[in-house]
Amino acid sequence: MARSPSDPLITQGTKLASKHPLQRLPSPSRGVSALVHAVGLVSFFYSFRYLIVTPNPLGELWGWHFQHLTILTLSITVMGFVCGILADLTLSARLFYLKNVLAVVAAPLEFCVTVLYWGIRAIDPKLLLHPDSPMPPPLVDHSFHTFPTALCLIDLLLLSPPWTLTFIPSLGLAGLIATAYWFWVETCAAHNNGQYAYPLFGLLDTWGRVQVFAGASVIFSVAVVILGTLQALANGSPKDITNVPKGENERPGHIKGE
Repeated sequence: MARSPSDPLITQGTKLASKHPLQRLPSPSRGVSALVHAVGLVSFFYSFRYLIVTPNPLGELWGWHFQHLTILTLSITVMGFVCGILADLTLSARLFYLKNVLAVVAAPLEFCVTVLYWGIRAIDPKLLLHPDSPMPPPLVDHSFHTFPTALCLIDLLLLSPPWTLTFIPSLGLAGLIATAYWFWVETCAAHNNGQYAYPLFGLLDTWGRVQVFAGASVIFSVAVVILGTLQALANGSPKDITNVPKGENERPGHIKGE
């Protein structure tokens, strides 16, 4: 006997097919997932609006505010959340997969930004701010340096399949990102008469800057482990999965049943 589409068993089966076995809530979906990604985008665009409407000498320099790791990281996070909400609206598995790939980079980077920014700011805010740059209001400050990490964590714990990136490979990825950012920082400084966006870099010699970037790479890798562990604690680990064909639980964007 055929069941009606409204049958509770059919409904439950549809929900299970819309998420990975180790994913807390259905995503992509037009419910909680879409709400989280929409709230995130509102917060992120609020941050970018502040950069555009607030007078700041960095806005007139070569490289604009993209000299800051904070802004580069936030841009990657925005791309991930755009893919996320488009996946929610279209129920596209490909966009969902792309969102999760971007999240593997964005979430640990946001973790680094939060740790480094608030850690250095506690020592001396002048190490991070251009001498003529205004101190952002608390809400704006958190919209750049706290909220993105929190939103990425919500997306990871509730709306994403488990990561497959581990500590050693993440060190290689972190090294590539740190090297690319180092070259970008030096290129911007060369175009801006030796002036760095972060005054801290101007106080350090080359070896000192290398140490900062190396330390940031380690923080990135530690973040991968911490975030992956939190995801496993919240949702279980791949060894707990049964009745899933080999390899299907290894794709960061996999949706069970597709």
